[in-house]
Amino acid sequence: MMLMKKIKKEELYSIPNCMGYFRILLIPVFCWIYLRAERPGDYYLAAGIILLSYITDFLDGQVARRFHMITEFGKFLDPVADKLTHGAVALCLVFRYEKMIYLFLLMLLKEGFMTVMGIINLRHGRKLDGAKWFGKVCTGSLFVLLFLLVCWPAIPGVWADRLISLEILIMALTLILYIPEFYRMIRSWDRK
Repeated sequence: MMLMKKIKKEELYSIPNCMGYFRILLIPVFCWIYLRAERPGDYYLAAGIILLSYITDFLDGQVARRFHMITEFGKFLDPVADKLTHGAVALCLVFRYEKMIYLFLLMLLKEGFMTVMGIINLRHGRKLDGAKWFGKVCTGSLFVLLFLLVCWPAIPGVWADRLISLEILIMALTLILYIPEFYRMIRSWDRK
């Protein structure tokens, strides 16, 4: 946990943050291509957009660390771009895979919880000090699942259902593991 710092105006236009904006702009492009896809090449193009988004996500972190461009706004923007991308891709997949609606709803629940708890703690000058290992595992496995389902539209339904079920389990466990993290933050309010 760390105390909240003020966001500086010049942080908004740093190279890593511009990469975050680019990732957000890729979301409607992906949705338009995926939802209109008819041939395998269309799905590969949609998967390529997801891959470009994730490569950009990796690079913005590398640039920020290597060139000392880590900003408070970037710490906010990066996970927002991630969540918006994951949510948009998952929502598009709901139209193809029936079980995906359960994962999408769990994503909304988890991110809603994280947002509400984050806002409550920010009001007390506290925030999570970076992503936890289980959050990174959840994000990584979610990326693999979403990418695979977009890239391989002919995946057998039973495999798709099993992979979606596995991700539901991983995400539910991640949500459960974040609850004590926020509880500890709330308990620290009295110690400020």
